[in-house]
Amino acid sequence: MSALVVHIVDDDEAIRDSLQALLEGAGFSCAVYPSAAAFLADSARAGGCALVDVRMPEMDGLTLLREISARHADIGVVIMTGFADVPLAVKAMREGAIDFVEKPAAREVLIDAVRRAFGKATQASAGDESKREALARFERLTEREREVLDLLVLGDANKVVAHKLGISPRTVEIHRGRLMEKTQAKNLAELVRMALEAGIGART
Repeated sequence: MSALVVHIVDDDEAIRDSLQALLEGAGFSCAVYPSAAAFLADSARAGGCALVDVRMPEMDGLTLLREISARHADIGVVIMTGFADVPLAVKAMREGAIDFVEKPAAREVLIDAVRRAFGKATQASAGDESKREALARFERLTEREREVLDLLVLGDANKVVAHKLGISPRTVEIHRGRLMEKTQAKNLAELVRMALEAGIGART
């Protein structure tokens, strides 16, 4: 296989077919797997990136991410999630996933995430500059916005953040909107990625 292969791992056949058609239409080569075990058993794969559903039977996406990190450091992982699983996807990013996308993902969002995953090998050289840029943006935050950000990066859902800070979920949404505006993040995945680059919410 070419190194530029997107390995699609999802137990839903319709989603696998849809993603394969979309990505191949954008010029990528794809390999599809109905389970994490099927992916891990495929000795032919090499390099590229993996597009992994977070909720799968037997072995979930987070466990597969850990296996990939242990066995194949050259494979960038993008986690796919439903809305209710966003906190779990944030945790996956803290454990090394390049990005996460919410299903159904817009074509441009998905392709951008895949391209970032392919660029994993070159990210280290650009890391210092990215960190400086991220830190500059986070300097604009108020103390409360920073508190909200810290909890979001830990993977807490809005209701959990609200409970921990003693504020309403609606207030959390307002702070979250201001976070997006001040940091110029397009979505939660980008906000979390920027925060991790800046050393906020480092793995524990």
